[in-house]
Amino acid sequence: MRFFDLSVPIEESESERGTLTVRHQSHQGSAQQVAQFFDCKPENLPGGLGWGNDLVEMTAHSGTHVDAPWHYYPTSGGRPARTIDQMPLEWFFADGFVLDFRYKEHGALITADDCEEALAAIGYAIKPGDIALIHTGTDKLWGHKQYVDAGAGMGRESTLWLIRKGVRVMGTDAWGWDRPFWAMRAEWLRTGNAAILWEAHRVGIEEEYCQIEKLANLDQLPRPHGFKVACFPVKLAGGSAGWARVVAMFEDA
Repeated sequence: MRFFDLSVPIEESESERGTLTVRHQSHQGSAQQVAQFFDCKPENLPGGLGWGNDLVEMTAHSGTHVDAPWHYYPTSGGRPARTIDQMPLEWFFADGFVLDFRYKEHGALITADDCEEALAAIGYAIKPGDIALIHTGTDKLWGHKQYVDAGAGMGRESTLWLIRKGVRVMGTDAWGWDRPFWAMRAEWLRTGNAAILWEAHRVGIEEEYCQIEKLANLDQLPRPHGFKVACFPVKLAGGSAGWARVVAMFEDA
């Protein structure tokens, strides 16, 4: 079995807009603390060294993560929206497929018709429970400030298109599932149509689904389908999202 890492690293980056800080504690730096635990002196420890440690401060939406229905709105389908710790594990291990939209310009809307065409291009039939991965190529800008405002994004109709085919977990290699904020803001100011603001996320008001944001390396997959995806989110109690190490798994050599 071959494994492909589809996650960005947890690291301080211009792509995170200052929402994440990491402090690494060295073995030397922790020696005094470790010695206190054991009521000894640092010189009693091997080489006078303690343990390596890290302090991380981040939002639930930093790094590769899975959004819960609670993130989109307080209700979903007329019921209280579930938080990430309440979602069924079965949703997060399933067959996956990739729809390629790298040809789309930054800020462009991915429509339901676009999805139909991309699916036909790979010759795949979606099954209920499949995990859809949207390939925009935005991950190639990871580490740069342009990352946040780059890539195409899904809309209301394209998100509903996936849900109606039985997809409940869907992900993108862009910063967010919707179009970049600047693109939605520009359309709102031009048209006065508030329905387009965060329209893909707001589908969760009607239909329960989860989305993965900040995927990476979809271009490294040998095929656009015929693999499993594991994307189990961290069990953050009451959380609007959970960090995930997303992995694609191919059985054949």
